[in-house]
Amino acid sequence: MPQSEGRPPASPAAPARPPAEPETDRFDPGANAAPPDGAAADGAPAPEDVTADHGTVSRRSPGDRPADRLADRRADRPADRPGLVRVVQDPPAWEYGGLVLRRYAEADHAAVLMLHRQGLAQVGLRPGDGIYYDHDFFRMDEIYLRGDGEFLVGEVDGRIVAMGGLRRGDLVPGGAERAQGAATPVARVRNDPVVEMVRLRVRPELQRRGYGEAVVHALEERAAELGYHLLRADTTSRQGPALALYRKFGWRETHREVINGIVNIYIEKRIR
Repeated sequence: MPQSEGRPPASPAAPARPPAEPETDRFDPGANAAPPDGAAADGAPAPEDVTADHGTVSRRSPGDRPADRLADRRADRPADRPGLVRVVQDPPAWEYGGLVLRRYAEADHAAVLMLHRQGLAQVGLRPGDGIYYDHDFFRMDEIYLRGDGEFLVGEVDGRIVAMGGLRRGDLVPGGAERAQGAATPVARVRNDPVVEMVRLRVRPELQRRGYGEAVVHALEERAAELGYHLLRADTTSRQGPALALYRKFGWRETHREVINGIVNIYIEKRIR
């Protein structure tokens, strides 16, 4: 989700990681949320079929992609089992129909950055507007994978078509203040573990298939596993489908602010 810039405060102590839960999670978006009307949170135009190797389809040999390596873990399950199913505990992976959700890998960088940039451009968010930024995509390991966060990508037939992440607010400029809201002391981050849900995207031509809900549910599950109590996010008034998706999952609006003429909307959800 787009945010404004600022200087980051000192990093709070990382929340303790609870023991892994049994691999029994299963989620049916149809029972919890209406079909997504833009889980591509930004309504991006359909990009080329960008993959990590810049091709139009994945050119890695069979069995070489992370999604392929999940096959032996799910061979004993029905191929068309409905709902979101946790198929691997660590590193986390889920399946929902033809969608495979897994942890981001370095080879995914080009496809993920393309999906992000095209999504924001579609709703008129561009560098210099006080909202757009993408520097976290060049620090993925530090911010998401080693910073008590998570970043998931969703693949269909080897293409990255969806994504979303969890990020501690203090790891990006101005993140802690933004996550807490201007009227809330930043110190609360240390007393009430909070994490931001960010970068929610689904390719436009693949919306209304439950993929957005699947990403949100998986990230909420991971936030609980990582020991967080509160989820926060922000989006803009231009990104109505993203706001609608969050609301379907029980998120509530906390406040709004205008940044260079763009209305930024702050939302949160308590998970414990």
